[in-house]
Formats: sequence, C-alpha cells, structure tokens
Amino acid sequence: MNQIVQLTLVIKDYDAAIEFYTEKLRFQLLEDTKLDETKRWVRVAPPYSQVALLLAKAKNEEQLASVGNQTGGRVFLFMHTDDFDGYYEFLVKKGVKIIREPSTEPYGKVCVFADLYGNLWDLIEPTRI
Repeated sequence: MNQIVQLTLVIKDYDAAIEFYTEKLRFQLLEDTKLDETKRWVRVAPPYSQVALLLAKAKNEEQLASVGNQTGGRVFLFMHTDDFDGYYEFLVKKGVKIIREPSTEPYGKVCVFADLYGNLWDLIEPTRI
C-alpha cells in the first residue's frame, strides 16, 4: 500500500507560518524539531487528516521566489470539511483572505481562500450522494 502522507510548503518564516496554520486555520502542530541553527522540521495538519504539511523555510532566492506561488497561481491545496458554513465563518472572523466567495457546485459547497503567503486553497463540503 502506498500513500502520500506529507507535502512540502515553502515558507518565509517558521513562527509566522505556525501561527497562521494553528490560529487561523485550526490546524494542529504535529512536530517542531530544531535540526540546526537555521533549519527546523515543522509539520502541521487539520485534526484527523492523514496528510500533513511540512513547512520548509526558503533557503535561497530561487526558493524564496516560489513562496506563495508554488502552483503558478492555481489552487494548490484542497481541504474537505463537514461543516462548510461554520468553518467559513471562522475563516472570515480570523481575517483569512477569501478569494472566491462560497458557491454551490455539483460536487458541493466551495470557496477559495489564500494562506498567509498567497497560496490558494479550495474549501469544499462535498455533496453527499
């Protein structure tokens, strides 16, 4: 059995990213291990998620240029919820930038929001069949 269990998200600052993901998105801080003077192993994920984000601090100009635009302006990550309205209200209350207001599509309720660096996320409550 093969699984994707972790994705790398290039960031500018560990502490700012941890604060955003834990305070504004209600993710859990799974690990924050100092590896050397500049590098940490930082993992966050929504509760009950089987996939984590590894927050990796950009270490050169090339990596810094990709922060916030890791997919060339397309939606980068897709997060499912079973409480779209409640979680959407939470995001708005926390000041998360909403890029596309909620709509109902054949596959479910959806909106697009940006993380602290501008990466785009779909929040989706899938249609129950």
